[in-house]
Amino acid sequence: MTRSRLTKYGIFLLIVLIAGVVVQQGRSVYKQNLREVACEPTDPDCEEFIHWDLGMVSLEKIEIQPNDMLGNLLSNRGVDYLKIDALIHAAKSIFPLRSIRAGKELTIISDNVDSTVHAFIYEPDPYRQILYHLEDSIRVEVVEKETSIKVESAGGIIEQSLWLSMNEQNLPTDLMMAMEDALGWSVDFYHIQKGDQYKLIYERKYVDGIPVGIGKLIGAEYTSGDTKFHAIRFNSGKHDGYFDLEGRSMKKAFLKSPVQYSRISSRYSTKRFHPVLQRYKGHFGTDYAAPCGTPIRAVADGRVTIASYTKNNGYYVKIKHDKTYETQYLHMSKFGEGIKAGTMVRQGQTIGYIGKTGLATGCHVCYRFWKNGRQVDHLREKMPPPEAMEKLKLPEFYELSNKIKIMLEAVDVHEHPLQAENDCNLYHS
Repeated sequence: MTRSRLTKYGIFLLIVLIAGVVVQQGRSVYKQNLREVACEPTDPDCEEFIHWDLGMVSLEKIEIQPNDMLGNLLSNRGVDYLKIDALIHAAKSIFPLRSIRAGKELTIISDNVDSTVHAFIYEPDPYRQILYHLEDSIRVEVVEKETSIKVESAGGIIEQSLWLSMNEQNLPTDLMMAMEDALGWSVDFYHIQKGDQYKLIYERKYVDGIPVGIGKLIGAEYTSGDTKFHAIRFNSGKHDGYFDLEGRSMKKAFLKSPVQYSRISSRYSTKRFHPVLQRYKGHFGTDYAAPCGTPIRAVADGRVTIASYTKNNGYYVKIKHDKTYETQYLHMSKFGEGIKAGTMVRQGQTIGYIGKTGLATGCHVCYRFWKNGRQVDHLREKMPPPEAMEKLKLPEFYELSNKIKIMLEAVDVHEHPLQAENDCNLYHS
């Protein structure tokens, strides 16, 4: 190669190096400006996303597909594997990358000048944002969104079912479950009558003005015929839960049913035609039909005496509650976690799941109720009374219950849910 050619080649390399230095310095200056000249919130032209100036960065929203690899999504946007590896380790104890689910959205924040990825954001639920920083320091940050709580009311008249009535008003299933928890010891939700009415005062949670969930049920009223049932939420110190207007706990010794949202498919009878054996015999239990796999709950506190399998009963559990009462649950598909003879269980705890094992033709649980060693019809039994509230708490409770009762009386069962004007802190959480 001639000297002139070497000289020209050297000059070309020098120009390339100088250009590289200039570009790098430009990027550094820009990034310094990004930190120092970010718009002020008081500036009317200021637009920010979390704490990024939208004049300096761009946002890309992508929906995660089932076969997407997060590492590939980042490397395709210029993030090197060393940074990705560092991010995986930084995220482990906060929100692991493997917890990011398909179908959710990622927001990628990139530099407007050189497309460098500054961060990406994942929202696992309406209440949180997970910020994965890829800037100077690799770190993961959890940002809790500001949640506001409003007190709202709802009411309705049942024409076909409680579920249909509440669904027509776009009321969430959580609210129906809360109402059953509050009134389920007094109201038989499996024998609801057409024309029954309900009224509810409850909390609804909002994030950025959008409803995201139900908080506490503050008060409930259910009318069936000439009978009204009330449930008022109150913390007596001894019991945080629901009480009637006289201050008696709504939580009775036994739940009305071992399965939520089921139907009675066969009642207690001394003579019933057995669908499998094809003959008449006594049916000393109540069958609750529900889809296979539906949780079965203990109707009261107690100790499991049997968790076994027999040809007729299938998988079944028997619980001793005290010297007087025992309950039995037949035809399970499987036992609940940790359920075995000797296990202590709490009221409402899942002890098994609906199945059709043993002599059963469909998915259901045969619920049997024992009193003093003899099987009885639990629907006809007068259950033990609830524990009374401490007398010293009654004046405080009456003051609260009167306020909530007035709110319930104002609910129009013909109207759609309304936001109440009352202070959401008027009751005890």
